[in-house]
Amino acid sequence: MTDAGRADAQREKVTDIPLSEISEFPDHPFKVNADEAMLEMAESIKQYGVLVPGLVRPKADGGYEMVAGHRRMKASELAGMETIPCIVRELDDDQATIIMVDSNLQREHISPSEKAFAYKMKLAAMNRQGQRTDLTSAQVGRKLKGSESREILAEQVGESRNQISRYIRLTELTPSILEMVDDKQIAFNPAVELSYLAEKEQQALFETMQSEDCTPSLAQAQRMKKLSQDGRLNVDVIFSILTEEKPNQKEKLTIKGERIDRFFPRDFTVKQKEDLIVQLLESWYRRRQRDQER
Repeated sequence: MTDAGRADAQREKVTDIPLSEISEFPDHPFKVNADEAMLEMAESIKQYGVLVPGLVRPKADGGYEMVAGHRRMKASELAGMETIPCIVRELDDDQATIIMVDSNLQREHISPSEKAFAYKMKLAAMNRQGQRTDLTSAQVGRKLKGSESREILAEQVGESRNQISRYIRLTELTPSILEMVDDKQIAFNPAVELSYLAEKEQQALFETMQSEDCTPSLAQAQRMKKLSQDGRLNVDVIFSILTEEKPNQKEKLTIKGERIDRFFPRDFTVKQKEDLIVQLLESWYRRRQRDQER
């Protein structure tokens, strides 16, 4: 065989593979939701097809496993397609994990939980695989220490080593609390502190947050972490911490507009309404003061 023939044989080809023969990547950390962007992608696929092929690897028991292209695969299903163009590549578990994470980290919107599990999966794969700087390096095949892998990962994704560790801590949260982090009901910094609570403590915390309609501040989360480490955190302590008044979260009085709009001229601005309410309250207060002095 000529050199050109060997190169052609080694060149990866794009193949149309039935969707029914492709399974998802195990423990895929990135959510594939049928949101507006997904529906737009499905509409585009209906018109123009899949422009960028997916990447799959063959499974030992037959069929294929999606490595990069989960959203394209879902959009193809929604578009009513039966096949999807893919590159088939032989990859071991660690190689496939690293490619899967890297291809998804390019997305514009990534939730904290997606980053957390993706960083954890890639870091574990890097530690198992070892990292080589070039093909002739004496370090080829050398296993990396955890700190070295974290340094390389931090550089690759543009985060600090400490931030990588903090994201990975989120994987210790229970699913219900982690969902609150993704929904921005709990801020990132308090969430990291809460990840040190035991599972039962987190469950008690979640139930208290639901019943009292509140979430912990960073200072409160840090106190709960310390009490947990000292073995002194329980349901009653969680309740007392969560229900204490926070300096920046004093109770506010809110009046719905529809309850008072009928009392004002239609052209009144919000500021004019507020000023008039304060004037009327001051008048009412002075009248009460006079009545009490009689």
